[in-house]
Amino acid sequence: MYASEVRRRLMLLAEERVLAHESGLDRDRAYMADLEDEIAETRHAYLGAAVTEIAMLRARIDGPLQG
Repeated sequence: MYASEVRRRLMLLAEERVLAHESGLDRDRAYMADLEDEIAETRHAYLGAAVTEIAMLRARIDGPLQG
C-alpha cells in the first residue's frame, strides 16, 4: 500500500473521531479505545510506508549503497 493511501485512511479515521465526538459516541469507551488503537496502528503503517518510499526513491536516484 502506498503512503498516500495509508494517509487517506488516517485522515478518514481522524474524521470519524471528530464525528464520534460531535454525536456523543466519545462517551462509549470501548468504541473510542478501538478507534484510537486503529488510529495508532494506521499512523505507524503510514510512517513505515513513507520511510520505505523515501528509501526506494533515494535508491533510484543515488543507486545502491556499497561498502
